[in-house]
Amino acid sequence: MSEEFLKVARAAREAAAELAPLPRAAKDRALRAIADALVEHGQEIIAANAADVDKAREGGTSEAMIDRLRLDEARIEAIAQAVRDIAELPDPVGEVVRGSTLPNGLELRQLRVPLGVIGIIYEGRPNVTVDGAALCLKSGNAVLLRGSSSAYSSNTALVKIMQAALEATEVPSGAVQLVPGLTRDSVKELMRARGLVDVLIPRGGASLINSVVEESTVPVIETGVGNCHVYVDADADLDLAVQILVNAKAQRPSVCNAAETFLVHADVAERFLPMALAALSEAGVTVHGDARVAAFGEVVPATEDDYRTEYLSLDIAAAVVDSLEAAVAHIRQYGSGHTDAIVTRSQAAARKFVQRVDSAAVAVNASTRFTDGGEFGFGAEIGISTQKLHARGPMGLPELTSTKWVYTGEGHLRTSKGTVIPACDG
Repeated sequence: MSEEFLKVARAAREAAAELAPLPRAAKDRALRAIADALVEHGQEIIAANAADVDKAREGGTSEAMIDRLRLDEARIEAIAQAVRDIAELPDPVGEVVRGSTLPNGLELRQLRVPLGVIGIIYEGRPNVTVDGAALCLKSGNAVLLRGSSSAYSSNTALVKIMQAALEATEVPSGAVQLVPGLTRDSVKELMRARGLVDVLIPRGGASLINSVVEESTVPVIETGVGNCHVYVDADADLDLAVQILVNAKAQRPSVCNAAETFLVHADVAERFLPMALAALSEAGVTVHGDARVAAFGEVVPATEDDYRTEYLSLDIAAAVVDSLEAAVAHIRQYGSGHTDAIVTRSQAAARKFVQRVDSAAVAVNASTRFTDGGEFGFGAEIGISTQKLHARGPMGLPELTSTKWVYTGEGHLRTSKGTVIPACDG
């Protein structure tokens, strides 16, 4: 590894040890200092961001992507407010997950503790630089940030301002670090920094996430890819089903919890599909359907790849299925384990769907769009995990912690005959 990378990684490691035992009040003061500094140095951030925007435009980047990159006074204020909001959230560190007194008298507790050093690899929006840092600090973790090279000037300015703000607080400024470098080599160094970095969180498209999962020697929490489904059951309220489907697809199509496929039970296809196709068309959605869907309206013929695609656009795949079991089989074959929904008036059907669909979130008579830390009442989130380790679904502050066991005795000794507590002198 390069000396440049080792310097920031070791600084984060040292800072993590100092940060972990700090009380909530110290962390909250640090977050508010960061929020104030971002607003105070807004013009400095905008100037750095303008360099990134100009470079992106010269490189032929689409205006939609440039808009994701751009920062202005209103967006900086919104980023600062998000940091203030994080400061108001409960601190998970030190929470007793469970505890008991054992028969031998030992007092046993399982406590939440920080993970240590978290690496975040992400694309696009520079607001993630601040969001990620704030969430990690609140949960007692140091963070190594590796954003997109397209936002390098913006991210450099943001990290510099955050570090300067921390200098006047109890939180060590080394707790927030930007991974140096613009090439893929710097990403690889972060992915191979086992022993310096405790966990990696990739945020971005499927190719980024797959690359990190496949190449990293550091443990990874997989986030983000959402091939989400809406299944319209034979016992569905069809008017309600249309509303849920259109909301799940069209309310904000570019996010991971937007629906990408809908499935319709054959018993209601003749009544539901004309309604659904008309409503989706009115919302500007292009349907990629199988032959049974095409019998009820104009659609693009669906391919095998369509059912595996996270469109992130006003496109959706569709199929008719002969049973709830067939719908579940389709979801298990093509889904990403993010969020899948059933629309039904049958409690038995809903129960069977919930039991058999193996996703991080399952919705009953509700849009897939609610799989979100804010909507679930968790406050801010670092991402939505689709893996099956300690964090699954929206990842709020508790998911950025681990646990440790603490047991307290009175001189308890373990012997071959059982527990012995030595008598005390005096």
